[in-house]
Amino acid sequence: MPVVPTYLDRIVPAVVRRLEERKRRRPQSELEAIAAPDRGASFAAALGGPEVSLIAEVKRSSPSKGPIRPDLEVGPLVEAYERSGARAVSVLTEEDFFGGNLEDLRVAAAHTRLPVLRKDFIVDPYQVHEARAYGASAVLLIAALLDDRLLEGLAALAGRLGLDVLLEVHDEAELARALAVEYAIVGINNRDLHSFEVSLDTTIRLAGLVPQGRLLVGESGIRDGDHVARLASSGVDGVLVGESILMSTDVGEAIAALMLPAPPVMLRPEGLTKMKEAR
Repeated sequence: MPVVPTYLDRIVPAVVRRLEERKRRRPQSELEAIAAPDRGASFAAALGGPEVSLIAEVKRSSPSKGPIRPDLEVGPLVEAYERSGARAVSVLTEEDFFGGNLEDLRVAAAHTRLPVLRKDFIVDPYQVHEARAYGASAVLLIAALLDDRLLEGLAALAGRLGLDVLLEVHDEAELARALAVEYAIVGINNRDLHSFEVSLDTTIRLAGLVPQGRLLVGESGIRDGDHVARLASSGVDGVLVGESILMSTDVGEAIAALMLPAPPVMLRPEGLTKMKEAR
């Protein structure tokens, strides 16, 4: 039988092609020279409260859904996110499949005091320097894309540049690798990046394997307040949500439906019911 290309098989070559174009146009030394001032917005600190925190996403489209909000204006959107109680912002900067770009990252950082995550398929140190230059507070690293050496190197570089790391995993093997990266925030993606199928049970199953002192984020497939409450009861510190907010005509109402009242973060592993405040 012929091998059917996965979503990653399609996305990563496009990312690398555009990356090489940007590297030819602008050397890394120039990125280092224009790096934005430290905004003083800590992504990790934003997730450290007793209730679950919302990371609200800026995303125009996706490979699975197609156009979501192609005409969005980044500045007004992130301002609305901040007014509505989001604790951090995630910005998709991948161009071909998600409709984003680095300018979206720069605009987002200029229009909010919240920490901003660069969400992309990062495979090269140059992209980490780009994130810093365009105002990010944190970068997403995806375990499925990176061998141990590159993963550790990119995480260390991010730390030297003052960026937090959200390290995304989807299964037990990737989680074990993520836990070996000191200080990385663990993100459990409910979406399988090969098939793009989604199951909230992925986070619930893996959460109990994450040590109590490690920040944990649930990603993808989070549609309503019940989903947020289920993840909080499993010890998830933050939820990353895009589509269910962006497909609403009223961002504030969508966030309120998800997050009001924000549920308390319970102790991990499952079965313990003490709140995070008692840790």
